[in-house]
Amino acid sequence: MSEDVPTPESAAPGTAGPDAAARSGAPATEHRHAHAHAHAHAEAGGLPVWLAIAMAAIGGALTAVQSRVNGQLSASIGDAYTAAVISFGSGLLILLVALAFWKPGRTGLRNVVTELRAGRLRWWMLLGGVAGAWFVATQGLSAGVIGVALFTVSIVAGQTVGGVVFDLAGLGPAGRRPLTAPRAIGALLALGAVTWTLASEIGGAAPVLLVLLPFTAGFGSAWQQAVNGRVRVAASSALTSTLVNFAVGTAVLVVVMVVHSSSVGWPTSLPADAWLYTGGLIGCVFIAVQAVVVRVIGVLVLALAGVAGQLTAALALDLLVPVGDQAVDVATIGGAALALVAVVIASTRWTRSRHVVASDRHGAGTITDADAHPGDDDGRVSRGL
Repeated sequence: MSEDVPTPESAAPGTAGPDAAARSGAPATEHRHAHAHAHAHAEAGGLPVWLAIAMAAIGGALTAVQSRVNGQLSASIGDAYTAAVISFGSGLLILLVALAFWKPGRTGLRNVVTELRAGRLRWWMLLGGVAGAWFVATQGLSAGVIGVALFTVSIVAGQTVGGVVFDLAGLGPAGRRPLTAPRAIGALLALGAVTWTLASEIGGAAPVLLVLLPFTAGFGSAWQQAVNGRVRVAASSALTSTLVNFAVGTAVLVVVMVVHSSSVGWPTSLPADAWLYTGGLIGCVFIAVQAVVVRVIGVLVLALAGVAGQLTAALALDLLVPVGDQAVDVATIGGAALALVAVVIASTRWTRSRHVVASDRHGAGTITDADAHPGDDDGRVSRGL
C-alpha cells in the first residue's frame, strides 16, 4: 500500500513555506492538522453529508407528491401538456416573485452572465429544464401505451445509469467520482428495488421504442441534476439555478402545448380545487434541493436517495391517501426497504478514516486526510493496492 502526500510546493496560500513551518515547530504542525481535518469534512458551506442525503430523499418524496398532484390535474383537465405548463409556469411565477425580494438571487443572475463570458460555465449547462420538459413529453408519448409501471422502471433505470456516467465524467459540481464497489452495488440494488416493487404489474409485450423513450428521460434527469448543480455553484444561489431551470422548461413546454393543442383542441375548463395547482411550488423546492446537495454527494447518490424517498412517499400516499381501490402489497413495502438499503450502501464510506503525517526534508509535518466523501476516492490520500 502506498500513500501519496502533497508536495511542499502545494502548500496552502498564505503559508511561509516549508522552511518557516520547520522553524515554527509542533504548534504549526498541529495547526495544519486541525485545518486539514476541518477542511476534509466541510463541503458546500459546511453541509454534512448525512444531511445532504436526507435532503435528497425528501426531494424524492416531493417528486412522488408532485406526481400525484400533477396526475390529478392532468386527469381533471384531460390534457397532460396543459397540466405540465400550468405546473412549470406556476413554479416560474413563484420564483420570479421570490427574485424580486431576494437580492442574492438577482446577483446570481449577474454571476451566471459573468461566468458564461469567462468561459467557466458553458451555455448548454443552462438547459437543464429541457430534460424536465422531455420527461413530461415522454409521459404523454409512452406511459399510456406501456403502462405507468414499466414507464417508471425505465425512468429509474435511466436515472441510475445516468448517475453513474455523469459522476464518472465529472459533469456535476463535485467533479469526478469513481465507480467504487459500494456505489455499483447500490445502483444495482436500486434497480432491483424498483423492479421488485413493480414486478406484479410488469408483463406482456411492449414496443421497444416506447420503453426506450422514458429511459432517455431518466438519463436526462440525471444530466439535469448535474448541470443545475453547476449553475448553482456559478450563481452562488439555488434560487437562480432553479429559476433558470423553470424558465427553460416552461418555454419548451409552452411550444409543445401549442403544437399539441392546435392539432387536438384546447381544454375547455379548469378544475376549481386549489391543491391541484401546487405542483409548481413543490417543484421549486425539490429542484432547489437537488441543486444544493449534488455538490456534496454527487449525481449517483442523489439519484439513489431520490428513488428511496420517492418509493417511501408513494408507499405512504397509498396507505394514507389511496386512489381508488389501490392496495399496498408486500412487493411495494419490500422494494421501498431495499431502496433505502441501496442508499446506505452507496453513500457509506466503508474504509476507516486515516490521518497521515509525513515529514518533508525540512522535518515539517504535512497532514493529509483519507476521509473523503461517500463513495468518492478523490480524497487527499491516494491508496495504491
